[in-house]
Amino acid sequence: MRKAYHDELDRIAESLVDMTHLAASAMTRATTALLDADVALADSVITADADIDAKREQIDLLSFDLLALQQPVATDLRVVVTSMRMSSDIERMGDLARHIAKVARLRYPDSAVPPELRSTFREMGQVAELIVEKCGSVIADRSIQGAREIERDDDAMDDLHRHLFEKVTGGDWKHGTEAAVDITLLGRYYERFADHAVSVAERVVWIVTGEWGHEANGSHEDAEDGSGGDTAR
Repeated sequence: MRKAYHDELDRIAESLVDMTHLAASAMTRATTALLDADVALADSVITADADIDAKREQIDLLSFDLLALQQPVATDLRVVVTSMRMSSDIERMGDLARHIAKVARLRYPDSAVPPELRSTFREMGQVAELIVEKCGSVIADRSIQGAREIERDDDAMDDLHRHLFEKVTGGDWKHGTEAAVDITLLGRYYERFADHAVSVAERVVWIVTGEWGHEANGSHEDAEDGSGGDTAR
């Protein structure tokens, strides 16, 4: 019975990692659809979002079953409860990729992105893909160091988001109100995508340490330099 129980816990983690791969694929294809005005690719992202939603439902149902039947405690309880929260974050990441694809579809056959901003959106797409793939590794390995890296990647996304805002609000913007709205929304979608990745990383830290956010980082650093700290609650 205990082996079956731990197999189910492993299955939840594996499903979360699968969700990150689906979200990464969605964001990569949504960015390509946006930059290339590829309506067929945009439609594929919109349709495939149902697969991410189904994964979330599967994880939540399995988690509820474990809570009801196994009554987990301590770290196992944190794993089950937090997995449901992480599945929600990753599901939202898929939704944000879908929103990007919908903007690409709305402006077809034109591109929603002005030529001078293409490189910025390409970079945002690359950062988003990197950050969600790191999420998968952090979930699989329960890596606090990986979680810290995700926070740094989020800083890079925030810088790109600010750059877009400066371009849209600058005095030399010449693409009109509709394009300004598109760029503002798109920038927000990418920025929120990264924010959800940070949320996933923070939840992994909580699973490992029993502490939330930066408090856990401090405890872990103390443990690494030999000055104490509890990293295995």
